[in-house]
Amino acid sequence: MRPAPEPRSAYKHFQAMPTRWADNDVYGHVNNSVYYFFFDTLINEWLINQGLLEIGKSETVGLVVGTSCNFFAPITFPDVIYGGLRVAKIGSSSVTYEIGLFKNDEAECAAKGHFVHVYVNEKTRRPAKLSDDMRRKLEALTG
Repeated sequence: MRPAPEPRSAYKHFQAMPTRWADNDVYGHVNNSVYYFFFDTLINEWLINQGLLEIGKSETVGLVVGTSCNFFAPITFPDVIYGGLRVAKIGSSSVTYEIGLFKNDEAECAAKGHFVHVYVNEKTRRPAKLSDDMRRKLEALTG
């Protein structure tokens, strides 16, 4: 079954992210690789704002071990992207995030994807159990 775009109501958290002139490629739309920058920005900003990630200081960090993206409609500069975030799965040391990228005021996502983070000790790079605080905050994004 082919993936289909989803409405904004399918996501729990939103963040605005403007496109940049340099994001467009020779075909006149945002290059597919830039969508992953949007995913990474959305997730990491949420983690920082929740007090779950302090760049350069956190003992536990998330490493990306899997990603995907389905594209439904083109995005171009100067569109503003509204990244929708939800959590699909919480493991003992991993999280599967799902992201919808909404162009301007569009009702359905222009793209949707997922990011799997495995949380590890920053120094040893060995898996680290999610803290109770992190688990609680992630659970608020499930559904």
